[in-house]
Amino acid sequence: MKKFLLLTMAGVFMFSCKNSEPKKGNVQLKYPTTKKVDTVTNYFGTEVKDPYRWLEDDMSDETAEWVGEQNKVTFNYLSKIPYREELKSRLEKLWNYEKIGAPFKEGDYTYFYKNNGLQNQYVIYRHQENEKPEVFLDPNTFSKDGTTSLGGLSFSKDGNTVAYAISEGGSDWRKIIVMDAISKEIKEDTIVDVKFSGMSWRGNEGFYYSSYEKPKGSELSAKTDQHRLFYHKLGTKQKDDPIIFGETQKYRYVNGLVTEDGRFLSITASKSTSGNELYLQDLSKSNSKIIPVIQGFDYDTYVLDNQDGKLLLVTNLDAPNKRIVKVNSNKPTSENWVNVIPETKNVLTPSTASGFIFTKYMVDAVSQVKQYDFNGKLIRAIELPGIGTAGGFSGKIAAKIIYYSFSNYITPGSIYSFKPTEGISELYKKPAIDFDSDAFESKQVFYSSKDGTKIPMIISYKKGTELNGKNPTILYGYGGFNISLTPSFSIANAVWMEQGGVYAVPNLRGGGEYGKAWHKAGIKMQKQNVFDDFIAAAEYLIENKYTSSEYLAIRGGSNGGLLVGATMIQRPDLMKVALPAVGVMDMLRYHTFTAGAGWAYDYGTAEDSKEMFEYLIGYSPVHTIKEGVEYPATLITTGDHDDRVVPAHSFKFAAELQSKQAGTNPTLIRIETNAGHGAGTPVSKTIEQYADIFGFTFYNMGFKELPSKTKIKG
Repeated sequence: MKKFLLLTMAGVFMFSCKNSEPKKGNVQLKYPTTKKVDTVTNYFGTEVKDPYRWLEDDMSDETAEWVGEQNKVTFNYLSKIPYREELKSRLEKLWNYEKIGAPFKEGDYTYFYKNNGLQNQYVIYRHQENEKPEVFLDPNTFSKDGTTSLGGLSFSKDGNTVAYAISEGGSDWRKIIVMDAISKEIKEDTIVDVKFSGMSWRGNEGFYYSSYEKPKGSELSAKTDQHRLFYHKLGTKQKDDPIIFGETQKYRYVNGLVTEDGRFLSITASKSTSGNELYLQDLSKSNSKIIPVIQGFDYDTYVLDNQDGKLLLVTNLDAPNKRIVKVNSNKPTSENWVNVIPETKNVLTPSTASGFIFTKYMVDAVSQVKQYDFNGKLIRAIELPGIGTAGGFSGKIAAKIIYYSFSNYITPGSIYSFKPTEGISELYKKPAIDFDSDAFESKQVFYSSKDGTKIPMIISYKKGTELNGKNPTILYGYGGFNISLTPSFSIANAVWMEQGGVYAVPNLRGGGEYGKAWHKAGIKMQKQNVFDDFIAAAEYLIENKYTSSEYLAIRGGSNGGLLVGATMIQRPDLMKVALPAVGVMDMLRYHTFTAGAGWAYDYGTAEDSKEMFEYLIGYSPVHTIKEGVEYPATLITTGDHDDRVVPAHSFKFAAELQSKQAGTNPTLIRIETNAGHGAGTPVSKTIEQYADIFGFTFYNMGFKELPSKTKIKG
C-alpha cells in the first residue's frame, strides 16, 4: 500500500473521468470504471458473487491505480467547495492551544505529555523537583511527515529504563525501542513485529510483550490469529525471547501484566473481543507454574491489584455490570471469590491508587465516582465538576496526589488533582481554548426504539438554536463491542456547533452503557436492534424539529462505519449525507482479514450456520445495495495502512455504491495515504480530513456559504 502515495503523486491513472466540480441537483459525476471479476463463493448452497474481490489485494499495482484515480475524483470535487479553506482555517485556529496531560512519576522524574497546539504528535517532557521541564521524547522527530507515532510507553521499576513502541503509517504493527531513561541513549536492538501488545516490566530486568507470527503475504491484510506472550530480558536478542504463554494453544489475544509489587504475572487469554481466561504466575518463586484462575470464554475477568497475596479481581461472572472480588493467590479459582464491592445497577470501571479503590460508574452514560478502601468500605463519593465523563483516578500505591480528567460535549477537558487521604480536589490545568462553552448546551433525552426499548441520547448545540427543522445535524453512533460512548469534548465537533450545527450521540444497544445485557442485545442475530436504535434516533431528531432529512448527516467509524452503511441502505430517505469511516462493510469476509476473526462474538460468521449466513447477508452493506435507488450523498473515509478494518471493506462498498447509485448525489471515497485506523494520525491530516467532511456535508445540505453566515438554503 506504500505504492499508493507514489502512484497518486506521479499521476498514474488507468481511467478517464470528467471534471468533478460539485453542483447541486443536475450533474452526475463520472466515476472511475471499476472492473468486475467472476468470483463466486458458495455458502450453504447459495452462490454469492464478489465482483470486486480483486480490491482486497493491497499489494497489487491495479489496486494502487484504482486508489489514485478515486482520490483524484474525490479531491477534485472537494477542492471546489467554496468554504473548504475557511473551515480548515477555523479548525487550525481552534486546535492551536496548549494541551497538557496529567503528570506521572517514574524514578526521580515527573513526566507529562504536552502539545503546543498544532504539533502532529504529543511530546513527552520531564523534570525533577523545582527544575525546568526538558524534552524527554519527541515523536514528531520519528518521521518527516508526522505519520510515525508513539504507540506505548513503559518504565522499569526504578524508572531508569524505558521501553516505548512506535507505529509507522498508522499500522497496528509496532516496534519496541529500549532506551536509558537517564541518558536518553538507545540501549539495544529494536524489537520488531509486535502487535496488540502492552509492555509490562518484571522489575528492572526485562518486560513482557505480545505478538503474532508475521503473516505470509501482506502484513496489512493477511490473517493473524495466534497471539503469544513473550519475555524480553535486557541485553539479549529478540530471537532468544522465550514464549511464556500461547505456544501450544491458539488464542487470538494474549496479554501479560505484572502487579505493581512485582509479585504476580497475570495473563488474560481470549479468542474474541469478549470473554477471557485468566492465568496467574507467582514471580516470587523460581520456576513457579502458570495456574488457571478462570477458564472458558463466557466471562471477562482481570486482576486489579494485589495486597499481601490477596488478589483483587474485576469480573462479570454472576455480575453483568461487574463486581470486585478478593481471593487468596494460593486458591484463586472462582469458588473461593469473596465480594469486596458487589455489582450495582450501574456499570463499573475501577482503578486503584494510593492504596484505595476508585469505582467509576456509568449512570445513563454519565460518570459517578466513589472511593473505597481495599476491604470495600466506602470512604466517600467524589464530587465531580459537572455532568460528563471523568477519567483517571489511577496511580501508584505511594502516590499522595493523583489526577483525573473531566469533560463533556461542550466543555474542553480539564485536569484536576485529588488528594485521596483528605478527599480534596483542585483544578490543575484548564485549557486556554478559543471556545465559549457558556454559549452552548447539552441535553439528554430518552426515545423509544422500534421494539419500545428506551435509548438515551445527548444532543448538543448553540444556545438559542431555533427548532425549525433546518439545523445541520450530525448523528453519530457506534453500538458494538461493549464500547460505551460517554460525553467528551472534540475540537472538530466544537467547530461544527459554532456553525450552528447540532451534534447528537445516542447510546445504542451493542455498547456497554448498561452492562453485558445491553451489549448482548446488539450482537449476532440481534444486530438489527442497533440499526433500529439509530434509525429511531434520527426520527426523534426530525419529529422534534432539531433537523429534517434534508439537513441530517449520519456518521460513525469502524463498527460505527458498518452502522452508517447499513442504515443508509435500509433508510436512504432518512438522511441527506452519510459519512462512513473505516467501516466493516463486507460481513461475509471480515473474519478472513488480520485479526477480524476475533470479532465473531459480536457478528457471528458466514460459516457458522446457514441461519447466521442469511442474517449477515441480509444487512451486509456491500451485499444489500440495490440498483436504481437514490442513496444519500456519501463520503467514505479510510486509510491505506488500516490493518484493523482493512480498506478493502471501504473500497468494495464504494465500487458497489458508485455502480448502482441513482440520481446525482455524489458517492466519493477519500483514502488517506500512509494512515491507519485512526490512532496516531497527525494533527495536520486530522484537520484536513475534518475540513473535507464538514465541507462535503454542508455543501450537500445546500449551503452556498457556511451556516454561521446564512441560514438560507442554496
